[in-house]
Amino acid sequence: MSEYVISNAKIYSEDQVIESGYVHIKDGKIEAVESGVYTGPLTQHDAEGKILLPGFIDIHIHGGYGNDAMDASVEGLQHLAENLLSEGTTSFLATTMTQSEENINKALESIVAYKATQNSYNAAEIVGIHLEGPFISEHKVGAQNPAYVQQPSVEKLKHFQETADHNIKILTFAPEVEGADVMLEAFKDEIIFSIGHTTADFDQVNAAVAKGAKHITHLYNAGTPFLHRAPGDFGAAWTNDDLSTELIVDGVHSHPASIKIAYKMKGNEHFYVITDAMRAKGMSEGEYDLGGQTVVVKGKEARLKTGSLAGSILRMNQGLKNLLDFTGDTLENAWRTTSLNQAKALKIDNQKGSIKPGKDADLILVDEDINVLTAIKKGKIHSFS
Repeated sequence: MSEYVISNAKIYSEDQVIESGYVHIKDGKIEAVESGVYTGPLTQHDAEGKILLPGFIDIHIHGGYGNDAMDASVEGLQHLAENLLSEGTTSFLATTMTQSEENINKALESIVAYKATQNSYNAAEIVGIHLEGPFISEHKVGAQNPAYVQQPSVEKLKHFQETADHNIKILTFAPEVEGADVMLEAFKDEIIFSIGHTTADFDQVNAAVAKGAKHITHLYNAGTPFLHRAPGDFGAAWTNDDLSTELIVDGVHSHPASIKIAYKMKGNEHFYVITDAMRAKGMSEGEYDLGGQTVVVKGKEARLKTGSLAGSILRMNQGLKNLLDFTGDTLENAWRTTSLNQAKALKIDNQKGSIKPGKDADLILVDEDINVLTAIKKGKIHSFS
């Protein structure tokens, strides 16, 4: 395999910002990260002073570029994965929806089939599955189909996990529904339980965390709001140090000030930028399918005909740019919300999530506006400028 150097880059590593340095890449891995000018014999790819970040890891994405995980299409997953590189996403969790057991099973089977043969040099890499539902509240379905909401069941989740060849890494569930606590107890060491599409109050959320729940799914959406006498799951998310939270940072699903509050409360180590994108991302305005329901895309919004928001058309690089704009924080602090935090949660931070020797050469070169100029996937360079 190839060996080369990315030179003249502003490098954001775990412990410092190297204003001008280089990254030595060999056989798809990061060999060295150094400051200064490279003077050795290897081929150099001049970054021209641009910003080098670790590739983004999207832990909640249903689809984009005309495809959706629920299509149960290996070819569709391939097309999605190839296009995700253009927004800087180098790894992701293929995310399912609340549909019939038959359709969920088909989707899981197709993801497993794709993952077994995926080309991790030419496309973003599926590193697992996020099962969003069907064990959610019938009263907080959002854009999920209420006809397919199911009561939590150890046996059903076991079946889904076996069908998925144990690739389910995150499960969005409603902890207040009967049977949820038993399911949580049975799988908490194998699956990250993320509270979402829920009517759980402040105490119920904290009780679920005490039993092993770790995440909040798309905070502020399909949950219980904060009131000064009833803090709800929003309040629990803000104040429980054992909870990390996803957020769709598009300025549509949540007001920029609400995003700033969440980021300030959780800090840069317990916050995940996600897209929750659906198939219309990267496509023109119009009507699209989401789990058998019609979604109308106009401008920056994707909505059911009822008016409910139905996922997003957000790109990960824009999510990071928005986070910087909405919070006023620096890239030095915020970059980890798109990569390292996710890698740590998924326990793949020995391979991915930061620019460090020994890790996969999953890197992106961006400008000051976080436009993706180049994506490097396990050492293979893909240019978009």
